Amino acid sequence: MTEKEKFLDAYKDCVFVDFDRLERFMKEALMAAGVPKADSEIIADVLIESDKRGIDSHGIGRLKPIYIDRIDKGIMNPVTEIEIVKETETTCVLDGHNGMGHVVSFKAMKMAIEKAKKHGIAMTAVRNSNHYGIAGYYATMATDEDMIGITGTNARPSIAPTFGVENMLGTNPLTIALPTNDPFPFVLDCATSVSQRGKIEVYGRAGKELPPGWVIDEEGKTRTDTEGVLRDLTLGKAALTPLGGLGEETGGYKGYGYATVVEILSAALQDGSFMKALGGKDEKGKDIPYPLGHFFIAVNPEFFLGAAVFKKISSAILSDLRNSRKAPGEERIYTAGEKEYIARTLRSQYGCPVPESLQKVIKTLTARYGLEDDWPF
Repeated sequence: MTEKEKFLDAYKDCVFVDFDRLERFMKEALMAAGVPKADSEIIADVLIESDKRGIDSHGIGRLKPIYIDRIDKGIMNPVTEIEIVKETETTCVLDGHNGMGHVVSFKAMKMAIEKAKKHGIAMTAVRNSNHYGIAGYYATMATDEDMIGITGTNARPSIAPTFGVENMLGTNPLTIALPTNDPFPFVLDCATSVSQRGKIEVYGRAGKELPPGWVIDEEGKTRTDTEGVLRDLTLGKAALTPLGGLGEETGGYKGYGYATVVEILSAALQDGSFMKALGGKDEKGKDIPYPLGHFFIAVNPEFFLGAAVFKKISSAILSDLRNSRKAPGEERIYTAGEKEYIARTLRSQYGCPVPESLQKVIKTLTARYGLEDDWPF
């Protein structure tokens, strides 16, 4: 099958909606929920970029359950007050004061990039933030400037440590983006677990069971019941497996180790919260804020041997990988960021695929806020 045929087959039960229409809707809904206009534009841009890249787990599907619902509950501030706690020429610690994660993260990455323009490398750290969308958005802010971008964030506990069953660590992506001479940068944007909550939510919306090995119960046995897993992850009765899977034989300790690195860098530099303090519930089960932490690094190749040299060699390496011998029956070899580029190309022609379950959410918010109802569903 061609990429186009694969795409159309995967979303045959969806309605395709223009990206500009979806982005406008998200901005209007966020403003109606109390988010300032400038901030709503940043948030909507991060979310729609996820959908454009084909990362359906972190796009418009997160608008209501992660952001608007938490604003409604009073556990997330729609107005983001950003405080600079400490700043040097190459570093900065920011406090998001429980505001919108995208807003403080956008500022933090911009600061890292501007500092790296002057000094070659810079790092910023954020505390008391919230879910910030796809990590790759901030990493590619750096590649847009011909720089290397690195970011990570902790999250509510989901992953069990190797040989454990208790969800202790977040899905904690360690995301790296590298500039190239290709039409797209190299972007490694993935969780440090075999899968992550957002993808499980996608399975839930589609009414599908999970593949074995993604989630374990309190006895260490695999679970595939999607709806029950989503409930029990929050209750601490189920846990995600670290990247590499269970035990040591398939390298699960590696994912566990990387998740721990991200947890530490998302909390220790900025004196922030970590692990069980990010669970979103108090001792009585009441909803409370998720005071997440993030970090952002920008590296300027011009302070080494130049961006042109870096991009030439990075592209040569990636080209050699794509052109290496393929396994029997496989049509092509991809490099990180390539599938997202293909998704963007196809979705720019057809629009964003919106499943029936998400159509209902969109219609509900449209009616709630009295927004323009010109949806094709």
